[in-house]
Amino acid sequence: MNFPLSRRSFATAASLLPIACSAPGKTVLGGSKAPEAPVASNPLIRQRADTQIFRHDDGWYYAMGSVPEYDRLALRRSKTLAGLADAEERVLWRHEPSGPMSGFLWAPELHYVDGRWIVYFAAGPSGGGEDVFRIRTFAVVCDGRDPMTGNWSVLGEFKAPWDSFNLDSTIFTHRGVRYFSWAQREPGIETNSNVYIAPMKDALTLASAPARLTVPTLDWEIQGFKVNEGSAFLNRNGRLFMTYSASATDARYCMGLLSVDETANIMDPRAWTKAPEPVFTTCKETSVYGPGHNSFTVDEEGRDILVYHGRDYEAIEGDPLFNPDRHTRIQRIYYHANGVPDFGVPVGNGALPERFIPAVHRTVRMACDGTNLSVSDAPLAQTQFRSIEAGEGVVQLSPILKPDHCLVAAADGSVTLAPRATAEASHFRREAGPASGTVRFASVPFEGRALAYASDRLVLGDSYDASVAWLAD
Repeated sequence: MNFPLSRRSFATAASLLPIACSAPGKTVLGGSKAPEAPVASNPLIRQRADTQIFRHDDGWYYAMGSVPEYDRLALRRSKTLAGLADAEERVLWRHEPSGPMSGFLWAPELHYVDGRWIVYFAAGPSGGGEDVFRIRTFAVVCDGRDPMTGNWSVLGEFKAPWDSFNLDSTIFTHRGVRYFSWAQREPGIETNSNVYIAPMKDALTLASAPARLTVPTLDWEIQGFKVNEGSAFLNRNGRLFMTYSASATDARYCMGLLSVDETANIMDPRAWTKAPEPVFTTCKETSVYGPGHNSFTVDEEGRDILVYHGRDYEAIEGDPLFNPDRHTRIQRIYYHANGVPDFGVPVGNGALPERFIPAVHRTVRMACDGTNLSVSDAPLAQTQFRSIEAGEGVVQLSPILKPDHCLVAAADGSVTLAPRATAEASHFRREAGPASGTVRFASVPFEGRALAYASDRLVLGDSYDASVAWLAD
């Protein structure tokens, strides 16, 4: 299949889940914690795009994504999110030697439907010419209870409402009804793809006519291509949220958000509200480019996790879809006061960051704006810090927006931000705090002192003062 063509090229010419998220568990802010799991690092899985990760009720995390060769459906699983990085991967199915599923395989998703494991994916025929762009959605099914050991065979083709380009299928259940969501080029609408939902009759058949939820019309949705695709659903805080991806798959790729009251008729497009701006975009400060095609899961403590792909460099030679370096990444989801997800920015490579909240004043957080440190109600991205191992059981605290800087203490008790170096003044021992469930960052060079909250400032305080107790969120 040596031809310089992509699904985007097809769409240009043409225009011419159940979500496996349980309810969030308690955090250190709200009570009990589950046993600590290994800390996950980004990128979590290299060279896996369009990634789906979910935690099934068997206790395993399952992960699937597009492989750079687009020639196979590969599944891995682990008891922890961090373990997915090097978990053994099993090839479930390979593209066929000829016919409609002999070309590229896109965006696979694993779902458990009526007692059977099913993988939905998009595929086209090989051989070149216009027919290679006949991208449609298909499914394979497992004959056993264990998707890693059972035999997989073709179940059939999704019965889409139009015989046209379609892909990025997922399933979700809402108020007891199972829905199918997918992206498709609808005849008569001059876009590359729009997003649709419909209730399901069975694994491959819709129970009613679909609802068209979003069409790319906004400036940030039509950069390079007019694309809405890759829908994912999250039911939280009395609302159903749908994320989707937009524009070309280079650094312009980004995520949008729709929402609807959870009691509304979700088949009525008028009930949904589209955010006027993208909710997740390229971030040069953290060196993540083109974040998108997301899914949702929960971590070992039950906290919501965003799963997405992104590159760690901007310049791409040739078609972005044939660049292999769209890596699987994950990060915590937080929420605005009105209950809407706050995705912040892609957090960059390295261990997942945390937010540090003074135990004596829980409405503010350790924050960094440029080179200015504070303890305030700053935006999410300014309040995320990474604990970087510095040897000898000590860490450096580095803000995600200034990854080459870290906190540095001085003899006069001041704390500033400075370029990362091996200086002892930047070393802290992370240990149990003076209050239950808290942590303390004890200064290595200044014995008996630790990072402390003082009004809106970050200083060194007495190691046994209440102001040095922090909640890690």
